[in-house]
Amino acid sequence: MEKSAFFAQARRDLKGPLEGFTVIEATTTWAGPMAGCLLADFGARVIKVEHPEGEVLRRVPPAYEDSALALFHETVNRNKQNVSLNLRHPEGRRLFLELCAGADCVIENFKPGTLSAWGVGYADVAAVKPSIVYVSISGFGQFGPLSDRPGYDPIAQNFSGWASLNGTPDDGPTKAPTFLGDDLGGLHGALGALAALLHAQRTGEGQHVDIALTDALVFQSNGLLAAGALGMPLKRWANQFAIAAPVNRYTCTDGDIYGGVLLDSHWQQLAKIIGREDLADARGPQRIARREEFDQLVAAWCRVHTTAEVVTRWNAAGLAVTRVNSFAEAAREPQLIERDMLQNTTLSDGKTVPLVGPAAKFSRTPTRIRHAAPTLGQDNAEILGGLGVDAQTLAQLKADGAV
Repeated sequence: MEKSAFFAQARRDLKGPLEGFTVIEATTTWAGPMAGCLLADFGARVIKVEHPEGEVLRRVPPAYEDSALALFHETVNRNKQNVSLNLRHPEGRRLFLELCAGADCVIENFKPGTLSAWGVGYADVAAVKPSIVYVSISGFGQFGPLSDRPGYDPIAQNFSGWASLNGTPDDGPTKAPTFLGDDLGGLHGALGALAALLHAQRTGEGQHVDIALTDALVFQSNGLLAAGALGMPLKRWANQFAIAAPVNRYTCTDGDIYGGVLLDSHWQQLAKIIGREDLADARGPQRIARREEFDQLVAAWCRVHTTAEVVTRWNAAGLAVTRVNSFAEAAREPQLIERDMLQNTTLSDGKTVPLVGPAAKFSRTPTRIRHAAPTLGQDNAEILGGLGVDAQTLAQLKADGAV
């Protein structure tokens, strides 16, 4: 399908499918901001409530070249508004609850009990807005023997068992190179918010949505927690697969490719390509039993071909394969460019840089990066003014440390 055909019926008068919903986000670092980012990208009005000193993500490297703006912060806080409130201050707490009274959803990712101790927990917000959807994201969740522990992304990866299978067979457990637990926690937080918002629309009933990074990682681990509970043997496969062979990363004359076969029909095609028609009838269990032999046959063939030759010939035969890209190489891929996965965005310091765009594509209500991450307190006057706070009062709140 052509891109223009997919968006032929697109509306241009909406920010996205969630326009009209208001989300108050009291978050820090990644999992909570990621949940808010998804909803903001989808068109919701997301108001990030940030401590007047600024949250830690603003200061986490890397920063853009010749800029003080942090890549991580700019990536996950675009399309939002920003209000600086000290939630430990009585006036900051009061203004936060007023904001929540006019909102549909709250997202927070502090250690369980923290916001309740400040007087802005679920019960406090539900008292002023009974239909509120209140999403809490934490390392171990709101209940359970470990719920009072701090839990960051690598802690969740190692606690859940996920890291135990990552890496090569000769290495020890290895964390993911990205914030995988935080990303999945944020994804489930946004999904949970959407489900609860739909319920609230139908019934008027609000609720507390509890997301644990450990739960999110376990849920997305292909049922392996059940396998562990049943005592099934689990091992690290690195670039290979337990259920198929040959599949691996193979070195070519000018780089690496990743690919292989799952079905017997796929192997028959690959056997012809590498000149081993005599083995074309080998079935899946046979190939798995002779994994190293078949793997070496493919590796030897790839070593004398370029990555382009391998990708072209395998794709022509209907086989799944790709050149192994770095992120710098992937950023130049026409596929990702065509799908708007990099969108030039003018930041608050005036510099224009490419930011990673939304993944989901909506044919009727398209989404995009509408604006960069706001500066700290950028929208104080507008948003707090909507609560009746005039310029003089705002100045006094600032002097008192509430804003």
